[in-house]
Amino acid sequence: MAESLAASTIQADFSGFSTKLSTAFVDKRHLSLDKKYLDDSLLFYFNIVSEVSKAQSSTAGILVVALPSPVANAFDYRLPVQFPLPMAGVRVRVPFGRRNLLGLVIDTKAHSEVPSEKLKNVLEVIDQEPILSPQLLTLLTRIARYYHHPLGEVIFTALPAMLREGKSLQATDVVVWVSQSEQPAEMLKALQRAPKQRAVLQILQQHSQGLPAPTLATLVNDPATALRALAAKGLVRRDRRPCTPREISASTTTAPKLRAEQQAAVEALLHSSDAFGIHLLDGVTGSGKTEVYLAVLEQCLARGRQALVLVPEIALTPQLEQRFARRLPHRVISLHSAMSKTARLCAWQVASSGEAAVILGTRSAVFTPCKSLGVVIVDEEHDPSYKQQEGLRYHGRDVAILRAQQAQIPVILGSATPSLESLSNAAAGRYQHLRLRERAGGAHLPQIELVDLRQQQVSEGISTTLAERMRAHLAQGRQVLLFLNRRGYAPVMLCHSCGETLDCPRCDTTVTYHAHQQALRCHHCGTHFPVPASCSHCGSEALTAIGLGTQKIEAAVTQLFPDRSMIRIDRDSMTRKGALPKALEAIRRGEHQIIIGTQMLAKGHDFHNITLVGMINVDQGLFSTDFHAPERLAQQLLQVSGRAGRGEVRGEVVIQTHQPEHPLLQALLRRDYTYIAQNMLLERQQQRWPPYTHIALFRASAHQRVDAMNLLEKIAVLLNHYNAQALEILGPVMAPMERRAGRYRVQLLLRSTQRDALHRALAQALPEIRRLKAARKARWSLDIDPVDMA
Repeated sequence: MAESLAASTIQADFSGFSTKLSTAFVDKRHLSLDKKYLDDSLLFYFNIVSEVSKAQSSTAGILVVALPSPVANAFDYRLPVQFPLPMAGVRVRVPFGRRNLLGLVIDTKAHSEVPSEKLKNVLEVIDQEPILSPQLLTLLTRIARYYHHPLGEVIFTALPAMLREGKSLQATDVVVWVSQSEQPAEMLKALQRAPKQRAVLQILQQHSQGLPAPTLATLVNDPATALRALAAKGLVRRDRRPCTPREISASTTTAPKLRAEQQAAVEALLHSSDAFGIHLLDGVTGSGKTEVYLAVLEQCLARGRQALVLVPEIALTPQLEQRFARRLPHRVISLHSAMSKTARLCAWQVASSGEAAVILGTRSAVFTPCKSLGVVIVDEEHDPSYKQQEGLRYHGRDVAILRAQQAQIPVILGSATPSLESLSNAAAGRYQHLRLRERAGGAHLPQIELVDLRQQQVSEGISTTLAERMRAHLAQGRQVLLFLNRRGYAPVMLCHSCGETLDCPRCDTTVTYHAHQQALRCHHCGTHFPVPASCSHCGSEALTAIGLGTQKIEAAVTQLFPDRSMIRIDRDSMTRKGALPKALEAIRRGEHQIIIGTQMLAKGHDFHNITLVGMINVDQGLFSTDFHAPERLAQQLLQVSGRAGRGEVRGEVVIQTHQPEHPLLQALLRRDYTYIAQNMLLERQQQRWPPYTHIALFRASAHQRVDAMNLLEKIAVLLNHYNAQALEILGPVMAPMERRAGRYRVQLLLRSTQRDALHRALAQALPEIRRLKAARKARWSLDIDPVDMA
């Protein structure tokens, strides 16, 4: 069909060209041509047509290819006949401008609207079978449409790094050496004069399934030469086998008896296990949400289905891995950014084949292909870490819901402090609301106390009251957690003589003092430099570190409790691979009595001997310009408070503040998140913020302020053109931090009570926005449903 269509097109083109030339020769008023020129022209065109005809006859079809490019459209490419016609979901390599790019086939067709002379050939077909299923491609297409992001970039965001690099699915195969000697004893005897070959062969004979070379190298020093010699003698062979993810070893445990409200939640979830539904599991800290998850997982796996479990932080995966492995007689695998590229692709393949029963991972694991997905669980669904903040700015929780809807399976959103959006949806009946109001094992919620720092003597961030509470709990053999969400030693260094602060040269912010390195570091762009000997403004040497960081608290606590073991957990102290899981396990074993940490310890961790939590300073979250800030602060404080008293002894929480009368802190004393959330939802409704409106945020940045502002002004004009009075356009204005990493930042906010109106205006304006000349001088991005307004 494609060849006959191409032939008829060529014939029509040739006839048209001949007619035009003949007319021109007859009518010399329009074009003066002699007979020879006409013949040469016709011959020249005939040769071109012949070449095009050959090319067309050697074309197997047209591929529609999505490329990892900011250009929104997919592209047509001609498939030469030497390649078999691939299915959608297969990777190909194609020319794009001056580069060759990896792309993914999303469709095939007989002909293209692109003129044949402009079509380029596919250079290579990489996969024999699709690496993405039609269902997953449909999901990614919906994601691209909702977030108004180029489909190719969406697809390549979903792929493991090795597949984005063009590696084959077999790249993770393991090379195994296997003994193949028929008479083992005689062969060993024949190798008496080759002791290393004999040792290698003997080890392989003891392992009938064979051993990978790296494993063999731990048993015999440098076995490569011996292996080659044995292979030449036909005594061993090399096999390639599919990779196997790291096995999680754990002793088996039995399920505890569920409390009545846990059992009711499980029954409600199992009742709708064969249909799509969104279930909000709203349980106080320590209420046993994980046991509810496990009960649902056991039933799901018993039906031969798979489960996808998302967590917001890498730090939470080892704990859940062990817990799942102890209870579930099925393979549990993890997927997160701390894994090597090979390990991630291996886990991705095992999930895709159906060998893995439970896939546990962070945000990006939501794209993992599954053979028979039966349930999706999003733990700590409120956490902003589920929102990607660069590239494709998707929300892992929302994509999880979309995926469950597509597969017609249930999705469970769990949290002790649900997001206001989820609570609003539950109140409207769109989510099933399941509540766990009591802690497991008879434990009680901790007692919360506000300490007014204005009325206290404070030494390096530790008030007299907090120090006394720490002594009392430590004397009873308990553990203490001190929380401060600010790493480093001090957030500000200033000159005591003139008051000048030491600022980041690339950002509109101060640099943080890190005492251990005697360095100043910007936590926004990474710029760092040694502490200067004197003030650059006045020359004084009186430079003083102001404010509190986890390093300063560590130093202060060391002086107060020199005989107590202490550990600090933040991004600076947990840089080595495996450091965090080891530190968490040491805390569980009671090796450290005092734990100092940031938000890395704020949620999900279960330390039964921590009975006191001290929050060093919570005031920094009370006066943010971001409308999300009160919700985040309430969630964070309640989550950190929830680390106290999870065992038999009731916990205490000491919150240090200069604003004890603040309504949010007063509300926390009730330990009732529902009450707090209802008040915040009322404020959101009055101020016309989500979930009562829908928003999108354009961000632009440039080395010159005027370039970023100019771009967003032009975008605002375009949006006004497509606005049907349902859209509020606010800005453009400078971002709260005007300059970051040497670039000036500007924002343009769109708000509407109608989601469809917002997306319709964006869909109409974006093609023109992408063609704006002003975009050449500034970078821009679009964030749908932003969770961070900074």
